[in-house]
Amino acid sequence: MSNQEPDADAVVKIPAGNEATDLILEYELDAPPEKVWRAITIREFREQWLPGKDLVEAEPLAEVGGEEVSYRMKDSTPPYLESVVAFQLRPDGNGRSVLKIIHRLADTQIPMETKAANNNEPIMMCAA
Repeated sequence: MSNQEPDADAVVKIPAGNEATDLILEYELDAPPEKVWRAITIREFREQWLPGKDLVEAEPLAEVGGEEVSYRMKDSTPPYLESVVAFQLRPDGNGRSVLKIIHRLADTQIPMETKAANNNEPIMMCAA
C-alpha cells in the first residue's frame, strides 16, 4: 500500500426510525476491492488508521470473507462506551470499490433517546 490516500467520494446517510443511532458512511474508493479488504483486515495495515488500543479485541467480531468485517470498539474516556463498527465492501463494476461503514452504539449504559440539556419544551403552569 502506498502512503497516498486513495481518491474517495463520501456519502453520509442519516437513517430514520430505530436505526437513527447508527452512523453510516459510504465511500467510493479508487482501489480494487482486494486491496481495500487487505487494508481493513490485515492488522499491520489496519493499525495505520484504526489503532488496536481503540478496539476491545484485535480480532474481528465477525467476518464474511471479502465482503464484511466488524470490530468491537471502546472509548478511552469515561463513560467508556462500547460500539460496533462494520465495514461492508463491494465492487462498483469499474475496478473501484464501494466501502460502507456502519458504526452502532452497542453499550446500554445510556438511554438511546436522550433530551438536550435545555429540552426546548414550553413551560407549562398548572392552574390551582
